[in-house]
Amino acid sequence: MSKINVTNSSMPSYEEYCEEIKELWESRWLTNMGVKHRTLQAGLEEYLKTPHVTLYTNGHLALEYAIAAMELAEGGEVITTPFTFASTTHAIVRCGLKPVFCDINPVDFTMDATKIEALITDKTCAIVPVHVYGNLCDVEAIKAVADNHNLKVIYDAAHAFGVEYKGVGVANFGDAAMFSFHATKVFHTIEGGALTYADDDLVTKLNVMKNFGIAGQESVVYAGGNAKMNEYCAAMGICNLRHIDEEIAKREAVTLRYRQHLEGIDGIQINPVQENVKPNYAYFPIVIDKEKFGLDRDEVFELLAENEIGARKYFYPNTNTFECFEGRFDPNDTPIAYHMSKNVLTLPLYADLTLEDVDRICEIILEK
Repeated sequence: MSKINVTNSSMPSYEEYCEEIKELWESRWLTNMGVKHRTLQAGLEEYLKTPHVTLYTNGHLALEYAIAAMELAEGGEVITTPFTFASTTHAIVRCGLKPVFCDINPVDFTMDATKIEALITDKTCAIVPVHVYGNLCDVEAIKAVADNHNLKVIYDAAHAFGVEYKGVGVANFGDAAMFSFHATKVFHTIEGGALTYADDDLVTKLNVMKNFGIAGQESVVYAGGNAKMNEYCAAMGICNLRHIDEEIAKREAVTLRYRQHLEGIDGIQINPVQENVKPNYAYFPIVIDKEKFGLDRDEVFELLAENEIGARKYFYPNTNTFECFEGRFDPNDTPIAYHMSKNVLTLPLYADLTLEDVDRICEIILEK
């Protein structure tokens, strides 16, 4: 049998993409916010139901520029989560700020909003929560805390493209939200990312900052960098956006098949169905309890690998355990995140994964 990867990039037909990039050979406008860039930006503003989208070469730089544009106090503290990809924590640190780690809730893996207030000090300047596996944070509770303490909120929404809460697109929560358009995501531009926000004053600022801070031919107003999305990546995004609803529907079918097999199995916790949330079926995590299931997470991972099935220990390790931060943080301060990181496994999930492959994956897990 052929190997099953943990993820597989969705792509348009070869002919569709070639047709989309054809005019680039005529215009020779390959980067610097050309027609493809502008078309994708407008399309995303419509799809995400948000006033403003600024595109970037990747999600990590989008998050760094969001933090920089908010002009948070240098050396200030940012409340965030260790149960995330490295990029979230690194962006905070690289911007000269100190991450303060809040634990997660054990049901949907997002930041426990009830624990934020106790972490706020006179140095706290922002909250950077993370929507995990497509599960949304408690956006209402986080907003209440942030408003009460006059804090900025920048969401890491890398996993949450297209998700809605009570009919409101995820792009509209917080002062800004960052999306990753990496090739493995529900929606991708090969490499890429975006910021969404409502503040009109940020539009020019963010566009100038991502272009070396150059405001005019003889005017450089920020110490910016180069984070512009090129036209070929934008063209891939234009194509993929045409098919995004179909792709999410395929992911839903895969997710439902997993649920049929794994729901109610003693020792396996599966991803929750959140109330009032329109999901995107980005990932299918399971949390394994060895005492009840008989195997631990690593043993299930190896069992699948022996059968040519890729799974991922995601997120593992927690970012507050990284070698680059050795001695700075104690993972025992966030015990739920620490526990989940050692027991969570994301199973293969992508639009073209067959239901027969899902059956095979689950049979291997359950037969042990």
